[in-house]
Amino acid sequence: MTTSTATRPNGVATRGIMYVHSAPSALCPHVEWAVGGVLGMPVSLDWTPQPAQGGTYRAELSWTGSAGSAAAVASALRGWNHLRFEITEEPTSSSEGARYSYTPELGVFHAVTGLHGDIMIPEDRLKAAVVKAALGDTTVLLEIDKLLGKPWDDELETFRHAGEGAPVRWLHQVV
Repeated sequence: MTTSTATRPNGVATRGIMYVHSAPSALCPHVEWAVGGVLGMPVSLDWTPQPAQGGTYRAELSWTGSAGSAAAVASALRGWNHLRFEITEEPTSSSEGARYSYTPELGVFHAVTGLHGDIMIPEDRLKAAVVKAALGDTTVLLEIDKLLGKPWDDELETFRHAGEGAPVRWLHQVV
């Protein structure tokens, strides 16, 4: 795992971890450049092949920076086709923690996290989920799953396990 440390003047320092689950080789230097630009220092990641998707690579970065750095990294990387990543930021005495997940199919998921890593869902988002379900557009369970990032977790799970040397379970569409 690569480590990067940077803080901006007057910024409250925090730490986090970024997992690039899959990136084509052509994107790898661009990811390093974008993350380094946000953190304010050069970043060089140790890229290894991603067995869950041929021709892609994975990397991890443990970082220290100003509060809000995870949001800035997620913003810098969002929308890049063929890239899957997660980035977390630990809470500080003056800010909550954060978790961001990204897949090309689903886009960005963001959650505020508390001191122990639990996802904290604001009451207005819970109320909106209940209203949506009451209107018959969806179910409360499906909306809560979205609020907790389950669709992103489901999509990224194969890539997470493939990085740990675990056997990859491939899903095939049966016609």
